[in-house]
Amino acid sequence: ATVYNGIDLTLYPLQPSPGQALVFLGRIHPDKGVHLAIAVARLSGLPLIIVGILQDKKYFQEQVEPFLDGDIRYIGPVDVEGKNKLFSNAFALLHLNTIPERFGLVLAEANAAGVPVIAMDLGSCREVICDGQTGFLVNTLNEAVHAIKRIPTIDRVACRARVQSLFSTETMVEAYEHVYAKIFELEAAKQR
Repeated sequence: ATVYNGIDLTLYPLQPSPGQALVFLGRIHPDKGVHLAIAVARLSGLPLIIVGILQDKKYFQEQVEPFLDGDIRYIGPVDVEGKNKLFSNAFALLHLNTIPERFGLVLAEANAAGVPVIAMDLGSCREVICDGQTGFLVNTLNEAVHAIKRIPTIDRVACRARVQSLFSTETMVEAYEHVYAKIFELEAAKQR
């Protein structure tokens, strides 16, 4: 069975109004596509706030740092309070990963706060993001730029509601209880 990671929704209050900036939240590493987020921000003309741990210093120095200016800022890692401040300023979260994503917890966290996500259609992104409802799945930079124009069509309350139904801690616990009950049922059947 597949049981999705659950998040505590009390940590991420709904941000009912969109902010003005694109945000990137994740490891500063080529796998996470920070350079792609920078390119999309520049093409769209929107500011970008980059948040996350610096995991690949050479990548940061070559692909990120040269583009930092007043419109593209790196603020380093943040805690939950910092994430909420980031989400309150977010027009959309960019998650332009270059490899298949295993789950993408940040996608669920952003949606829990009502922030739409633009993500590469790789790995589990299509399980976490409902294309056209909680964000957009894209395959190219041009698709990502076009998706930014469509962000106002996303209902921020619907983003949170989907996280509540699929990715909350309560939903995760219920799913595990169901799996364990099924296992016990199968084991009991073997004993007969």
